[in-house]
This record gives sequence, C-alpha cells and structure tokens, in this order.
Amino acid sequence: MEYDVVIVGGGPAGLSAAIRLKQRAEKDGKEINVAVLEKSAEIGGHILSGAVIDPKALNELFPNWKELGAPLETPVKEDKFLVLGPAGEISLPMFAMPPFMHNHGCYIASLGNVTRWLGEQAEALGVEVYPGMAASHVVWGDDGQVKGVVAGVFGIDREGKPTGDFQPGIELHGKYVFIAEGVRGSLAKTIMAKHNLCDDAEPQKFGIGIKELWQIPAEKHQPGLVQHTTGWPLDDKTGGGSFLYHFGDRYVSVGFVTHLNYKNPYLSPFDEFQRFKHHDAVAKHLEGGTRISYGARAITEGGFQSVPKLAFPGGALIGCSAGFVNVPRIKGSHNAMKTGMLAADAAYDAVIAGRGGDVLEAYEEAYKKSWVYKELKIVRNAKPMLSKFGTMLGGAIGMFDLWVNHLTGGFSFFGTMKHGKTDAASLEPASMHKPIAYPKPDGKLSFDKLSSVFISNTNHAEDQPAHLKLLDPSVPINVNLPKYGEPARLYCPAGVYEVLYDEDGVSNPRFQINAQNCVHCKTCDIKDPSQNIVWTTPEGAGGPNYPNM
Repeated sequence: MEYDVVIVGGGPAGLSAAIRLKQRAEKDGKEINVAVLEKSAEIGGHILSGAVIDPKALNELFPNWKELGAPLETPVKEDKFLVLGPAGEISLPMFAMPPFMHNHGCYIASLGNVTRWLGEQAEALGVEVYPGMAASHVVWGDDGQVKGVVAGVFGIDREGKPTGDFQPGIELHGKYVFIAEGVRGSLAKTIMAKHNLCDDAEPQKFGIGIKELWQIPAEKHQPGLVQHTTGWPLDDKTGGGSFLYHFGDRYVSVGFVTHLNYKNPYLSPFDEFQRFKHHDAVAKHLEGGTRISYGARAITEGGFQSVPKLAFPGGALIGCSAGFVNVPRIKGSHNAMKTGMLAADAAYDAVIAGRGGDVLEAYEEAYKKSWVYKELKIVRNAKPMLSKFGTMLGGAIGMFDLWVNHLTGGFSFFGTMKHGKTDAASLEPASMHKPIAYPKPDGKLSFDKLSSVFISNTNHAEDQPAHLKLLDPSVPINVNLPKYGEPARLYCPAGVYEVLYDEDGVSNPRFQINAQNCVHCKTCDIKDPSQNIVWTTPEGAGGPNYPNM
C-alpha cells in the first residue's frame, strides 16, 4: 500500500502530524494520503500519562478545540508541591519556582481520551487510521532509506510457524515515514542504530511512571487540585516523585515516577509506589475510594542534550520516540504534538515539491527555532543536577539554575551538563546494597502486581512468539542472578519476570517470562544491566487497554 506519509503510532505526536498534513492539504486544495498505524486495539488504549496538559500545541492545531469538544474539562485551580518525609511533609511555596513551573492555564485530563478525540478529528479530515496494526519491521530502500514498514502480521505460533489464522502482514510504503512509537520504540531503536542518529547526543535517560486511577467520594473531591511531591519513600540518591490530580467524575489520578538511573538492584518501583500511598499527604485523598485502573510506562528524561538527530533518509522521529519531555514541568504531550506538527510541515512541503525518501532537514531546522527547543534548553540541567547532587541539594541548585535560565533566556553558570552513563550501567552489584523489606499490601490503599495488571485490561494472544526476547538465555541465571539478584523480577511493574526454584527454595533456579502480563512499559529493555532483554512488538491489539488513563 502506497502513501505519501506513513505514521507509526497513534499517540498525540502521530495524530497531530496526520492532522496537520491534512489541514495543509485542505487549505491549499491539494491531496495528500496519510496512514496512521496503532498497535493498540483502539486509539488511546496504550496511552498513559498524568496528565496536566499544557494546551499550547492544541491551541495551534485547533484554535477552536473547546467548541469541537476536546475533553480538557478540568482547569487547574490549585498547585501544591510537597517534600515528603517518613512522618510528615513540607509545602514549598509556588512563588519560589519560575513561572513556567506553575500550572495556571493548564488542564487536568485523561491523555488517553484526548488522544481518542484527536483520532476522531484525524479520521474526519480523511486520515486512514488503523488500530490493532502493529508495525513490526522497517522496509529499507536500496540506498538505506526508510521506505516503509511491515504491519499486521498475525497467526504465528510460539514456535514461529504459521497457524490456520496466519496473515503475512502488508508493507505500507511512504514517501516519508514518521516514527511516533513513544518511548523506547523498537523501530526507532533500529533506525537510530542504522543511521547513527544518537552519535552526537548524550545517552537517553528514563524514568518509570506507574499510575492508578481512583474514584473517590464526592465530599473528598477537589476538582482542579494538582499536587506533586518529592522525597520519601525514595532516599536522597534515588530520583523520583509523585503526582496526584483531582478531575472529571470524582476521579483522582495518582502516580509515582522512579528515575531509572537508581543504583540499588533491590529497589522495586512498584512497591515504592504502593507504600507511598500510605503517607498521610496521599492517603487522605484516596481513603473511601475505589481503584479502577492501573498502568505503567517508561518516560524519557534526557531532555535537551539527549535529543537525537531527528530526520533520517525517508522519515523522522517525532514525540517521545525522540524524547521531548520537560522533566521539571513533568510534561511532554504539548512538545510531542508540536514536533509532530513541525515534521508534518516539512513533509508536506517536500511531497508537494515532488520529493520523497530524502532527509527532511527543514524539520531539524524548524525544531531548533521552535518553542520546544527553547523550553528544553532552559531546563536542560535539572535532570543531571539531581543525578549528580541528589534530590535535596540537586533540587536546590537546579531551582537556582532554572531561575537563571528563565531570566537570561537560556544562560547557565553550569553550561550544559552531561548525563554520562546509561540507566542500565547505573545499577550496582547486589553485594553493595541491602535488600529492601517492603510492607505487604493491605488491599485498600496498596495492592499486589497481579491484581493491578488485571485492571489494566492486559491481554495477549497466548499462542504467539514471546515478544520479550533474550539475546542470551543463560544470562539471567548465570550473570544477573549472582551479581544483581536478577533485578528484572523487581523493576518490572507487571510480574512478567520470575526466578523459580525447586521446593527447597534454593536449588535449580530458572528464569520465567510471563509475557502475557506485559503492559508495554519497556522498562526491561532499558534497565537490564546486561542489556540482554529486547522488547519487540507483539501481535496487534495485544497489551493493555486503558480506560480514562
């Protein structure tokens, strides 16, 4: 199937790009054929975010979004930032933070529902949107350019053989292919490696965000309340923090982000989140409520200095495939949308000029002139400050640096700091740390992994090849277990990885992968200290199906 532009990923970036392409064509009276491929069973089904949304990009894409019914119905009314200790909290004054850290003018919403709405707008403009179609391979041209992707392969059993339901998939070719898979996408990794897109960038950094959606009694609901915290339960050398937002129909969105450059292999981001909810500053918002959904997703945290080269022969990286999250603001969807729009403008001009398969240098140039670039530059040292100096000192120096950058338009006394190691290389041997004794879940505020995965609506066809692949099957037991205690069993928030023993609890250790539990967070691909786990795309429509997340 031939298109002008093929977009892999039906998230905010991919759909904004598709919409912008069609808007430009409609304005000029031209035709442009655009396809969007989405691996989730429905648009928005794999979208997970806080989310406090800055409408900056949406204002540009649809100035009349309110009239069109975009589901951003809860404006932010109150901003809180707390530093938690084991038995209390300190509230930091918002006036001590630069203006761009305030959430006035932003909206609390389900980014999944906003994405569903964007999908409807795209289809109304004539975009061909294909949910349940996982793009599994890149189609390369004769000169190494990205020519298209293979999507829709179904009916291969766990031995790799065709079943009675076998469908070989189709090649979708585009004059340009946009990669909008989100964080740590499998096609993005392939293209980055082949075209050396990351050679001049710092290593990408990541966090894992784990989120629950609660519905609480009406008398407790405070629509428009935004509360962020740092500190407990993490120690000063382990970065992370939380969000808690009141919005919609008595909803509270609560989540916890653990930076994946943590050192202790005994740390479990899932269990840190569960015990965090028992702090008085959090529990008072949730008690008496009902947990209705759960999910997890990796987040890009490298920012300005980790953005790779964006354009490659035949296409471009947009949104979180490249990594445009503003870490101190805890926001990225507005930047994802804007980069999709910038790439769309470059591709539209190229297609109309009769080009295809070349490098969209105009996109790279437009990014460097955009407000996305300026926004990321101002906050570029926030993450490396935390990594180098710890949460308290790093946060204090970082706040000073944010003010200086804000007042000078991008100057820093520290220049542009480096990230250094990858998150996988940050993990230290188990012998350097003590095991962490996490409290048992009470079934009211805290829960176990399997009951959590159940309410993420995660499902995979059982008779298919495991999409979590080990480069060397011996590494988990022969290397990771003796050296690191096999951390996959702890950093995975869905119980995918287990080390099993015989009845005596010590003999014959075996590594088990429960791939059907996978919520597609990609943490294993990022954090495995041996870089032995490779996340690949399962059959289309597999994975979680998040409602209102």
